[in-house]
Amino acid sequence: MAVLAGAGVLLGSLGPVATARAQELDCLVQPRELLAVSSPVEGVIERVMVDRGDLITQGTVVAVLESSAERAAVEIARARAGYESGIKSNKVRVDFGQRRWERTDEMYKKDLIPLKDLDEAETQKVLAELGLAEAQENKRLAELELTRAQAALALRTIASPISGVVVERMLAPGEFAKQAPILRVAQLDPLRVEVFVPVALLGRIHAGTRALVIPESPFNQAMEASVTVVDKVADAASGTYGVRLELPNPGNRVPAGLKCKVRFTDAAAPAAPRKPAR
Repeated sequence: MAVLAGAGVLLGSLGPVATARAQELDCLVQPRELLAVSSPVEGVIERVMVDRGDLITQGTVVAVLESSAERAAVEIARARAGYESGIKSNKVRVDFGQRRWERTDEMYKKDLIPLKDLDEAETQKVLAELGLAEAQENKRLAELELTRAQAALALRTIASPISGVVVERMLAPGEFAKQAPILRVAQLDPLRVEVFVPVALLGRIHAGTRALVIPESPFNQAMEASVTVVDKVADAASGTYGVRLELPNPGNRVPAGLKCKVRFTDAAAPAAPRKPAR
């Protein structure tokens, strides 16, 4: 940012608003995002699929942690979730208990058996129904355990949250991933342009204002950008304030880290001063 700060001191000495508007201001092209990609869980790195300079898209798997225990847990949970014999056997008990209770009830109504036999048949039917409900609950818990095991396994696979280029790889296979990032990814489309603007333009540049950005040679072709951020606090020493622009960069034609010039093409006219109330 030393280049921008120096530019801000120079711009602070500019005179009229018209001169400041026509002036090509110094700026700096930066990545839209610069992310340190790390693992959400601890573990030994098994594979790193990318290296410095590789172009990747959002969702690309960049690294995998050793996960033999997690894969085994998934297989065990899948087997338990597919366990059906408990439910089937309890359904048979429920059907038998229902038929037995109906027969016993008919016999009791004809005074062929005592009340205790009817009570016993009804109790067996209720217990069979409860056993079926328990078996169904156990299957549901096994399915949830499978989901949890699959989620734990998925955490061992690290994917890039953005599209961009790998700018640095810090860890290699065999190293322990804890809190340190595995690699850094820079998003190059769109790019971010930082510029310090003279306070003479305060109120004339706002979000959406268009500008022409000209990167340094050999990428010195003018490209259109738009303002996304306008600082609300100016720097009194340099007489400037910060503005951020978004620069489309299809195909990553322009690298980040370049110096540039920016010229605002549709800065709004200054607001007319209010007349004092009489």
